[in-house]
Amino acid sequence: MKEHFLKNQTYGQAIRSGFEYLLENHKNVFAFGQGLWSPWYVGNSMTELEKQFGKERVIDSPVSELACTGAAIGASLCGYRPIVIHPRMDFMLLAMDQIINQAAKWRSMLGGQVSPAVTIRGIINRGGEQGAQHSQSLHSLFAHIPGLRVVMPSTVQDARDLLISSVLCDDPVVYIDDRWLYEREETLFFYDEHAIKTLSHQGPVLRREGTDITLVGAGFSAYQCELIAEELIKNHILSDVIDLRVINPLDVNLVQKSVKKTGRLCVIDGSWKNCGLAGEVISAVLEKIPLHHLKNNPLRITLPEAPAPCSRALEQNYYSDVKKMTLKIREKMGNVHAVTPV
Repeated sequence: MKEHFLKNQTYGQAIRSGFEYLLENHKNVFAFGQGLWSPWYVGNSMTELEKQFGKERVIDSPVSELACTGAAIGASLCGYRPIVIHPRMDFMLLAMDQIINQAAKWRSMLGGQVSPAVTIRGIINRGGEQGAQHSQSLHSLFAHIPGLRVVMPSTVQDARDLLISSVLCDDPVVYIDDRWLYEREETLFFYDEHAIKTLSHQGPVLRREGTDITLVGAGFSAYQCELIAEELIKNHILSDVIDLRVINPLDVNLVQKSVKKTGRLCVIDGSWKNCGLAGEVISAVLEKIPLHHLKNNPLRITLPEAPAPCSRALEQNYYSDVKKMTLKIREKMGNVHAVTPV
């Protein structure tokens, strides 16, 4: 397997690397959306791609989420593999008919004869006093829809590899990245395309192994789980950290196996509790493991049941930081048998 690596790549730069690979190696791939030539819209995730590949393949669209999404879905039915970019997930709501009633349904309605191989990239962008209409993580909504694959990369490597897997998948895919991850740095390995798993074979991974509690998240929440595990180890609490990566279809087999071992489960989700991802993970686990495996009731940490505030002071209470979440987990766990860190 051919392998190259480049150190100190950020999450945002890794997304760009995914675009670069796809545009360079697949002539039927093009990018389409608002503000693609502007770092203000898409950060460092598409810097100067229009100069490298031309504005006929990195296309800055008119301000119509419905129109550009519909055009991309139509192009996918004609043999292209478009990536439509929504710089704010909130405004993807204007394209819901195209995503839910068109892209998600065509394969089923046409008996599998054709499928829109379109990737719909939604960027979560919140905080900084942006307010309720610019701060939503709507991943649970899209994960509810049969016919859509939904991925949420948390690491630098996944930011690139899951984008490539998504675009090369024959199903419509909602690829969700998070601006709060854009400066995360790691070593990025540049694998050949054939070494990257097809999207149907991508699933949850164990980021960290422990014995006392299972921490689960997706996207930025998975990264928070890693940071929480670092805090918990200071109190001799060792955590299994599971990054879901793909939330539709949702595979919780790894979570179930972990909870049987640890007896404790906490799911972190950057959206609301009601009908959310955290509750779905917990219910799916409890459906399949005997209750005697549990040492505590499962815990879910989500946003307050309210729209995001505009005030910076209120935002500090609205968005839980790692220390607050760690304290909540420790309180929930009670007296845990101390384990010496390794």
